[in-house]
Amino acid sequence: MKNQRPAKVLIIIPAYQEEDNIRRVLEDIRAHLPEPDILVINDGSTDRTATRARQAGVKVIDLPFNLGIGAAVQTGFQYAAAHQYTAAIQIDADYQHPAEEAPRLLKTLEDEKADLVIGSRFIAPTGYRGSWLRRLGNLIFQGANALIVGQRIVDNTSGFRAYSERAIAILAQNYLGEYPEPESISYLDASGCRLVEIPVKMRRRSAGSSSITPFKSIYYMVRVLISILSFKKRRPR
Repeated sequence: MKNQRPAKVLIIIPAYQEEDNIRRVLEDIRAHLPEPDILVINDGSTDRTATRARQAGVKVIDLPFNLGIGAAVQTGFQYAAAHQYTAAIQIDADYQHPAEEAPRLLKTLEDEKADLVIGSRFIAPTGYRGSWLRRLGNLIFQGANALIVGQRIVDNTSGFRAYSERAIAILAQNYLGEYPEPESISYLDASGCRLVEIPVKMRRRSAGSSSITPFKSIYYMVRVLISILSFKKRRPR
């Protein structure tokens, strides 16, 4: 048997205008995930997001202006691929993703030989509801991805995820769109990846505001739905 490389994990944090949250996000991560490296992608913030992240002693990549979460997260994948990380965890900078849940994502990634593990707010009752637009979007994407992927993913918009080295390599080359979470499910499936979803607890945002307005939510649903339905089921021979 070939000896496996020891796990080398990168935590990717896309951040835009999160000066009120970024410090406690990093403190939470260090309390529960002391070993992985941390990378903050500052997506053109004009507040003190980048300054506070650097003061906390983590690696920060500054994008020249606000490119959107898709470009920010892909920057993290490109960094992970270039530095030969064997796994990555995506954690949002708004303090909604409890770091104590992240080891379960990594364990599932390894135990299930998965390429993507999604932390779901909705598989089990947790009291988390979100806006009615987000719930509607999740229902629409749930149906679309079930049609394309042949697998029921309940929380398609969750950004709390773990990725294998294979998924990192794929998404470093092509990460989809402005709002990529639902699209990446069908894209990774079409690339022959194994997808798993597990229940996690999440917090509600307590500071700052989401960049997704009601108008953007409607645009997001239509644009992403079209993209998902454009995928054809294909598996490597």
